[in-house]
Amino acid sequence: MARISPQVFAPPPPPELERQPLVLNGRSFAWISDKVAGIIEGPTPRWWWGAFVVSALLMLMCFGFVGYLISTGIGVWGLNRPVGWAWDITNFVFWIGIGHAGTLISAILFLLRQKWRTSINRAAEAMTLFAVACAGIFPLIHVGRIWFAWWLFPLPNANAIWPQFRSPLLWDVFAVSTYGTVSLMFWYLGLIPDLATLRDRARTPLRKFLYGLFALGWIGSNRQWSHYEKAYLLLAGLSTPLVLSVHSIVSFDFAVSQLPGWHTTIFPPYFVAGAIFSGFGMVLTLMIPIRVLFHLEEVITVRHVELMGKVVLATGSMVGYAYAMEFFIAWYGGNPYERFAFLNRAFGPYGWAYWTMVTCNVISPQLFWFKKIRTNMVAVFILSIVVNIGMWFERFVIIVTSLHRDFLPSSWGYFRPTMVDVGIFVGSFGLFLTLFLLFIRFLPMLAIAEIKSITPQADPHHTLGGAQGGHAS
Repeated sequence: MARISPQVFAPPPPPELERQPLVLNGRSFAWISDKVAGIIEGPTPRWWWGAFVVSALLMLMCFGFVGYLISTGIGVWGLNRPVGWAWDITNFVFWIGIGHAGTLISAILFLLRQKWRTSINRAAEAMTLFAVACAGIFPLIHVGRIWFAWWLFPLPNANAIWPQFRSPLLWDVFAVSTYGTVSLMFWYLGLIPDLATLRDRARTPLRKFLYGLFALGWIGSNRQWSHYEKAYLLLAGLSTPLVLSVHSIVSFDFAVSQLPGWHTTIFPPYFVAGAIFSGFGMVLTLMIPIRVLFHLEEVITVRHVELMGKVVLATGSMVGYAYAMEFFIAWYGGNPYERFAFLNRAFGPYGWAYWTMVTCNVISPQLFWFKKIRTNMVAVFILSIVVNIGMWFERFVIIVTSLHRDFLPSSWGYFRPTMVDVGIFVGSFGLFLTLFLLFIRFLPMLAIAEIKSITPQADPHHTLGGAQGGHAS
């Protein structure tokens, strides 16, 4: 008599331990295609027009202030001595950090075979590109005479003026441009099968031509899928070290200096953790309203939001640990200037900014320990905004409070942003949202092919697999 495995009679797990499916209600392949493609094929919602007009006006305000800045000079900023870096570099580091979650979700979670990334990776990848575009504005205008910015590139010139290759500011140019290029390739490669789906569904010649042009002749054959998966895996492997390297190099802008408050070796891992922290916060800020406005609750499920909340909790705890270690090393190192810099951060003129940062980045994420908070969409949305506010203040505190009190009390100062400072920063959100709104209107914001691959009917050995699972149209 054959021996029967005891696992056959094992009791089912309790309901609280069962994992919720990543696509609810057992939806078919056809339903997934109709749901995602229908957003592009349907009429433009009224709220989209309202949001687009507001964001476009903010974007124009940004470009207007940038034009005024270039024509007048950076004296229109609030920069002073000794605060030579302030609002602009704060915004640069902030936007670069926002762009980290996209590549993390796409590359690292793909390599770790985390299937829950599939419903959020496309929008996160697009967010990466738009955040890098916003970040690129600030170093460009910070050079002052923007018409000499081409000197940053190693091009032969008559004056034999070459970039300083030992400067982390030049490392930034190469790191951010490489990161943006690879992220663009990764995002576009993932789009190809979905663009072919939109091409086949198109009802107008123009749409059919444009989607067909960018689909690169995709027909979904076995050979194409084989090459596609290899290329996707290679790009994921190439993107993974970029996630760690880009913000590490951004942190070198500060860490390689001799200035108290900046000269610390904890900056590279600390900046990377903070970038992932703020990036996931922005993904939640964008995806929770989209989930409701486009009725995508069955594809972007509560489980997706809960898992992102856990990542925010983990990275927020890392950031809190880094804050504590900075103070400990300032005391333990015995350098009086370092000790003064950190005490001045917490209890000096900018103490209000420091404690705002601690409240938003260390205390508020601890609410994600509670399942009721992680599964409450309103609470998660509010906390995601708080996280991004806190991460902007973190960059502001690191940059400004380390500069505003120099070694000589006679040179101490206090930075106050001007209308141009604020206008360019607020306007950069207009640029970001304008690009994002255009993306969700004309391109599939969810990865159709990848979502289908994680459904039960995609498994030929599942009871719903094969012909019962619906068609992949």
